[in-house]
Amino acid sequence: MYVLDVATPPGDDPSAVVDALRERFADEGAVAVVRRDPSLADADDRTTVRLGGDRRRVTTDSRASLPGTLDDLARDHDFALTVGFDDAALPRLAVGDVAVDDPLAHVADAADLDPDVVLAAIRETEPHESLGSLVAAAKRSADERFAGAIATFTGRVRAQENADDAPTEALTFETYADVAAERLDDIRATLEARDGVHDVLLHHRTGRIEAGEDIVFVVVLAGHRREAFRAVEDGIDRLKDEVPIFKKEVTVDDEFWRHERDA
Repeated sequence: MYVLDVATPPGDDPSAVVDALRERFADEGAVAVVRRDPSLADADDRTTVRLGGDRRRVTTDSRASLPGTLDDLARDHDFALTVGFDDAALPRLAVGDVAVDDPLAHVADAADLDPDVVLAAIRETEPHESLGSLVAAAKRSADERFAGAIATFTGRVRAQENADDAPTEALTFETYADVAAERLDDIRATLEARDGVHDVLLHHRTGRIEAGEDIVFVVVLAGHRREAFRAVEDGIDRLKDEVPIFKKEVTVDDEFWRHERDA
């Protein structure tokens, strides 16, 4: 699922821009709109959202978080437009006189908007995936009726290896996108060529990922559990060995590129 945040100056109404984008994106797939609504804030000061989109689903939940909401939506949506989340690390469309660092695109107003240009730009960004969205995709496989097992692996940011270690605050991942995509396709094709393996999905996040958050997912749809488990293990091992992904570790005391520290 591709995510785009629509940023406007305080007090401006983004509805015209959001509606134009939603109408265009709906030609390509299912669209959701996520809005932060301060009127729903509760005593615990938790993130508040309203959900809506082409499926006319409107939900109010003062306990919802944006990451959890996006994880949920990614199962059955192709796009999400967010409004009011200027503190989130998301691709961003800047509208009007609003201060945004490195926006994906900038328009003066709704009349200046070309949704096709924005659509092309967002397709160049990293999609939002979760374990749930990848499992849902596996269940939509054309070979789903032949499968009796789905096995998964989730890698996450470990805060500490040992109790005496300096806690890790976050990891930052960078990659050569084209080379990484080619290597992932090769791994996927090799695993799917095995007897009993029907579908393999691999996803590694890039950018800054906080301690406790998920980094990488492997999902295998197979006829039986043994084929599924073997393919998951081989998939994550090959991904770590063969895909050019570089990791910077940020601890409370230091920050360093892991390949330089290990050299």
